[in-house]
Amino acid sequence: MIASILDGIVFGLQLGLLATGLSLMYGLGGILNLAYGQMAVVSAVVTVFAIDAGLPVPVAAVVGLATGALVGLVLDLTVLRPVYAQRGEARVLLSLLVSLGVALMIDGFLNWRYPLKGLSIRIAGGPVEILGEPMLRGSLVASGITIVAMGALLAFFRFTTLGRAVRSVIEDEQGARLVGIDPRKMLRLILVLSGAIAGLVAITRSMVTPVDVTAGFGITVFALIVTVVGGLGSVAGALAAGIVLGVVNAIAATKIGTFMSLVILLVVAAGTILVRPAGLLGVEE
Repeated sequence: MIASILDGIVFGLQLGLLATGLSLMYGLGGILNLAYGQMAVVSAVVTVFAIDAGLPVPVAAVVGLATGALVGLVLDLTVLRPVYAQRGEARVLLSLLVSLGVALMIDGFLNWRYPLKGLSIRIAGGPVEILGEPMLRGSLVASGITIVAMGALLAFFRFTTLGRAVRSVIEDEQGARLVGIDPRKMLRLILVLSGAIAGLVAITRSMVTPVDVTAGFGITVFALIVTVVGGLGSVAGALAAGIVLGVVNAIAATKIGTFMSLVILLVVAAGTILVRPAGLLGVEE
């Protein structure tokens, strides 16, 4: 049981970081990005190419992160432009359709052109004992990187002028406009940042288990579930929900199987919508 909980915390930290980008996109601009997992996969594939080209792993990882950020920028400048012209439910629905199309295109291309590509980063050294259970060094390194990244995000949104500007748009877009903040620029920033976050999660996840070209939709599903439970627009909520759901997923997978563990997570997400639509730490309207 302890081993399952520890594995769940490792996975949950990554889920929390992953959901942050998706949550902020929806909270800021009403955009639901179903191509989010594919952004992570593209980052992973580019990282593989960079490693194969002879670059050191840390440098290759930076190239992968930059690729994820670039994908976010390209989406902002191209296919999402018609989405921004819509308002309310029309924007949400159009973003779903457009991003799903992008996801299918990326998935189809990668499975056709690079079906065997997958990122797996090995961290040297034997297991480390935690609470009497052996933990892979890759899991510990991945968790450490994730915690640092999440801490940096929390500090950015709380203490920097740019981060507070993003929060102000999420809380009151019209009020933010009145004080000179451009919501479109803030959304572009979040799309670029979310692409880098997706890339970072793919890279850290590869330290625990391989990330291949088929992983995109699975990553998106987990991100959506955590986003719903944590609360749209809440970084802290995404982290809390990620850890809770990561542990639930690990225990359920051990006891009843991987397929049913995902069903349980979906039930938890549905229950959260019924009991507290804003999520664990989201703001009630």
